[in-house]
Amino acid sequence: MDAFLILEDGTVFKGKSFGAKKEVISEVVFNTSMTGYLEVLTDPSYAGQAVVMTYPLIGNYGITPDMESARPWPDAYIVREISRTPSNFRCQGTLQDFLIEHDIPGICGIDTRALTQLLRDKGTMNGMLTTNPDYNFDEILPKLKAYTTGAVVEKVTCEEKYVLDNDGPSVALMDFGAKQNIIKSLHERGCKVTVYPARTLASEIIADNPDGIMLSNGPGDPAFCTEIIEEVKKLSESKIPIFAICLGHQFMALANGAKTHKLHYGHRGGNHPVKDLATGRVYISSQNHGYVVDTENLDPSVAVPAFVNVNDGTNEGLKYMNKNIFTVQFHPEACPGPQDSSYLFDRFIEMMKGAKDA
Repeated sequence: MDAFLILEDGTVFKGKSFGAKKEVISEVVFNTSMTGYLEVLTDPSYAGQAVVMTYPLIGNYGITPDMESARPWPDAYIVREISRTPSNFRCQGTLQDFLIEHDIPGICGIDTRALTQLLRDKGTMNGMLTTNPDYNFDEILPKLKAYTTGAVVEKVTCEEKYVLDNDGPSVALMDFGAKQNIIKSLHERGCKVTVYPARTLASEIIADNPDGIMLSNGPGDPAFCTEIIEEVKKLSESKIPIFAICLGHQFMALANGAKTHKLHYGHRGGNHPVKDLATGRVYISSQNHGYVVDTENLDPSVAVPAFVNVNDGTNEGLKYMNKNIFTVQFHPEACPGPQDSSYLFDRFIEMMKGAKDA
């Protein structure tokens, strides 16, 4: 069946439908990873977005246990070529059936290179994926212009608190759309991890007396989540050591008076170089974000840049002054380097131990 991707600038890509037969409007973004399509699909940070994979062949090893959450989150999936006969000793099914099961539509057979270049030149755009050949662009355009990702953090967070027990430091993890590898990275290091829904009050977390607090990744515009930011501000004043990743990094910055802005087309992929400003060392990082913290007006008495993106100079992390808080924009739990920046979890554990001994 023919499928059409209609962008708000009037560009139309014609391809073939796969996955669910469903019409959706979403924000169209691209990911430059050469592998790991299942981790991309199951990353809650993609909620409210349609994902374009720049690597041309997707699905060749099928569906494996490498999932970052229990289900896929994108509104739609856009690829050059889909493999319908996967081969892998861990394969548990096809990408086609996986998307059908979770009611996610896809389009294949389009020029994803041209689409990516268009998004790089013009910036991220909204688009509609449809199988209706009689679409009316004049009717669609207002809907495309009106679309926003909205309150997606509430969509992806856990429904209630749960605990992964262990003998080491106790970590309160705020779930704004947390990838399982963040939880796993803490638990494997001996931490007892208690996962809290995104709307949990700071007073409840502080009353539980954790050794440290982790603020997770997640989807959407950070400035939209004003109530969460207020609670993060209270957490930052508690003296409990805090480590924040991606959306959590942005929440902490906003809670301390900084601003954020939307990038032209975002950073999404497993090949982004970031520089540690303390050592000068460059790490290859995994990233998935459309917003970034402004550092031009950042009060140096509050926080200073700790990491910078080598490609475009945008902020990739902050060190907070006179507080046991550090935050990063990239994903140290992911494995692009393969484990270049996983030492940040060890730094967090040492921070917790130091605070406890003080």
